[in-house]
Amino acid sequence: MVPAIKWRPLESNPKTMSAYIKALGVTGSWKFTDVLSADPALLCMIPHPCCAFILLFPITQNYVTYCEQEKDSIRKDGQQICDNIFYMKQTIGNACGTIGVIHAIANAQDKIVLKTDSPLLNFMDKVKRFNPAQIGAALETDELFAEAHTDAAQEGQTAPLSADAPLDLHFVALVHKEGSLYELDGRKNYPVNHGDSSEQSFVIDAAAVCRQFMARDPGEMRFSILALSQMD
Repeated sequence: MVPAIKWRPLESNPKTMSAYIKALGVTGSWKFTDVLSADPALLCMIPHPCCAFILLFPITQNYVTYCEQEKDSIRKDGQQICDNIFYMKQTIGNACGTIGVIHAIANAQDKIVLKTDSPLLNFMDKVKRFNPAQIGAALETDELFAEAHTDAAQEGQTAPLSADAPLDLHFVALVHKEGSLYELDGRKNYPVNHGDSSEQSFVIDAAAVCRQFMARDPGEMRFSILALSQMD
């Protein structure tokens, strides 16, 4: 189904995304940095502490086929999802970058402090008793969020794309929560638990999931990873 509302797509750019989260209300020295390689030997370059990855990847037929297999596997075997994971559905076209940002920050509220009366804090307060579909719908009518997203979409190293531009790229967030690594994708029906993880092993575990995405489409080069880290 084609979304009734579409936003301009965001660029996977650490400077742009870092400015965006500041506009949303993130305080302190939290910033996005490029993950230059998912190779385990190079992960030491990522600043710590790191609370989330945001992965940009192409939606290919291989990926679509994998998602169907994943859905069947979860339907058959189930999965454990912690009660405190924040997850929302995507109902706005091209909003996957913003939803990835929300997923990253909302699941690190024990570390990241938000400004009083900021767009993200106000949104989180509004939706704290909503289900994932209701949270997605609430974003559709949030004018402050829409303005902040529009401002961010006009920044970056490439010319801004229109809301109606054909795209086959998608953002998802990877976060650690209560001993597990979660993939949070607003296009899916639920978070996906990728197994055991910890604050100490998160970067290694998240990079391993990113390598799985890449391995499904070895001929593709359109992958980009941002890490949300505290820069002190």
